Parts: sequence; structure tokens; C-alpha cells
Amino acid sequence: MKKEIIVYSISDSLGGTSQKLLSAVTAQYPDIIFNNSYRFPFINQEEELLDILYDALKDNALVISTLVNSQLASVAREFSQKNGLAYLDLMHPFFEIIEEKTGTRPIEVPGTLHRLDSDYFKKISAIEFAVKYDDGKAPQGFLEADLVLLGVSRTSKTPLSIYLANKGYKVANLPLIPEVPLPQVLDKVDSRRLIGLICEPEKLMKVRSHRLDSLGLTQETSYTDLEKIYQELDYSKKVFKQFGAQVINMTDKSIEETAFLIEEQVKKMN
Repeated sequence: MKKEIIVYSISDSLGGTSQKLLSAVTAQYPDIIFNNSYRFPFINQEEELLDILYDALKDNALVISTLVNSQLASVAREFSQKNGLAYLDLMHPFFEIIEEKTGTRPIEVPGTLHRLDSDYFKKISAIEFAVKYDDGKAPQGFLEADLVLLGVSRTSKTPLSIYLANKGYKVANLPLIPEVPLPQVLDKVDSRRLIGLICEPEKLMKVRSHRLDSLGLTQETSYTDLEKIYQELDYSKKVFKQFGAQVINMTDKSIEETAFLIEEQVKKMN
């Protein structure tokens, strides 16, 4: 069984720098799952930062920071040292070396890497879209989406939506629940824009069990029942076939790997 590391990414901008590093590191550890579902962009308040760090501590997570604000970075560093939290600051050690060599301090303005051009605003708009149409909210938005992700619970629909939104794609997602009727608007969505996500049942059971554990819910439920999971996945495959969705098995894939496959599908449409 693969080991899993929960990774929290914290930034006072978009957080793209930490994602690039994590992608490079992930490729060097094929036997480790890096769960980077926890991404926190635009953090600029100490109270907000501390809430995130306390959650990371509960999850025994690795925290990657690209905070450029020295005060916030200092708070995060001191908290981590005091509480034994695994913490990696990508910015300030480099800043300190440059200041030592040149005597020049950084301007500490978040997001200066991202120009306020059309691509930047497209990315922000896509992130807002992903939040608005997450988890099947307002299905009419599917008609405006570049992509609609379909899948049963815990198949990484939301993390993928946000990751792809950071690349400028407008992504909506819909949880597939056998007992809940499908929105009629799916009939009107171009099948090439539909992506079906599946996962091996045993892996999905472990992911769901871990999720319940993190919430302090340890009792067995139908949510983690293997037979019920098989039934859910069979149902999802029928839905994928019905609407002609492209199917991706994300069992052993990172968010980045799955997103790459989805982007390849998008390129075929253009």
C-alpha cells in the first residue's frame, strides 16, 4: 500500500510556485501519494493563517508556504517550530540570502509574478466559476463550462476543478448518486466536455474511511461499504456511457497527472 502525505499549500497570491515545486517532487516519489487537496490562496490575515496551521497540525500535514509578507511568514515559522509542524518556506530563506549579498529587501507585494492582463483575469474568473458550480450547484452553469467532471463521492472532483481553474478552465462538477436524479441539462452538454472519474473500489473505500476519520466519525456506514461502492461505480459507468463522457481512472494518479490527461482531451476539441 502506498504511503500518503497530506500537503497544505499557503500563499498570499495564487500559490502557483508551490504547485510547480510539488509537481517536480511528486515525480520523484512514484510510491508516495501527495494529497494536495488543501490549497489556500490569498491569505493575508494572521487569524486566518493560524486557523489553517491548526488544521494542518491535526492532519499531520506538510505545509508549503509562498507567503511573501514577512510578518505572516514569521507567524507561520514560529507556530511550526513551536508545534513540530513540518513547514517549508519557499520564499524567505532566498530573500535572506539576497539581502545578505546586496543589502536589498524584497518589496513584499503578493502576486507581482502574475501580470494583470487578460490571462490573469481569465484565471480569476475561472476560479470563481469553479466555486460557484462546485458539487452540482446550479446545473444550468454546465452549459457555460469548458469541462464538467462527473464521478461518485471522493473521486477528486473539487480539487481537480480548482487545479484546472488555476489554468484558466471554467470547470463545473457533479457528484453521481444513484438515488438522486440527474439534471436534465446534461443532455445539452457537448459530450467532449464531459469527463468521468473512476477509482478502484478498494482504494475509494480507504479514501472515504480516511475522510470520516478526519471528521471524527469512526462508525461503519454505507458510505464506506465496499459492496455499496461497487454499486455506485457501476452506476457511474452507466452514466458515462449514456452521455459519452471521456473516462479517466485516477486510482494511482496525482491531481496533476489527472489534470494533464484532461487537458489532452481539451486539446482534441480545439
